[in-house]
Amino acid sequence: MSEDSPKFLMRSFGRVKSRKIKPQQASLFDTLLPSIEANPARVATLLASGRPVWLEIGFGGGEHLAAQAANHPNVDIIGCEPFLNGVGSALRHIDDGHLGNVSILAEDARPLLDSLPDASLERIFILFADPWPKARHNKRRFIQPETVATFARVLKPGGSVRFATDWADYADWALQRFLANADFDWTAQSQADWNTPPADHVTTRYETKGLGDCRPVFFDFYRK
Repeated sequence: MSEDSPKFLMRSFGRVKSRKIKPQQASLFDTLLPSIEANPARVATLLASGRPVWLEIGFGGGEHLAAQAANHPNVDIIGCEPFLNGVGSALRHIDDGHLGNVSILAEDARPLLDSLPDASLERIFILFADPWPKARHNKRRFIQPETVATFARVLKPGGSVRFATDWADYADWALQRFLANADFDWTAQSQADWNTPPADHVTTRYETKGLGDCRPVFFDFYRK
């Protein structure tokens, strides 16, 4: 299917696997993942429960996902990640922590987002997503006007999106697109508001590698 096709979903992520998945993690794909997979039936059940539902898009190795789930046992968290080695790592964190409030989708997050009812999520996290730094690849970035509009649709009033990156151009790109959407507020008052990790942020292994071209930037955008 060509990129010009109306049904073409441009890939916003890189590899789906890099190395052989460790045996312990591989076994969790068979034993744990089927019971916590974020399929339509499970997602519908979560949304009908009345509990807050959060979404993390591109959870990497799952450190942040698992820590937030452990810190907020009254919240159901859905994590989306197409990189299978990352999914394996997250499954290990979930299993080790005996976390019962996490659901995993080992795929692109956009079809799930499109299927969610209006005003169904409390929070969305997008932390250190693939920056696609070359200008000709910018169209593959996850943050686009259409995805920002979708965030506005699926968030409850007062809900939030946290976007973090260590690429200066992607920070500017994301800020411009969120500010262009009238449904979001950005309440930062000074540089410290975006250069200082939020109090509830959980540092990930990727973040500590410092692979970007600037210090980590944290933006919290709130649904009006």
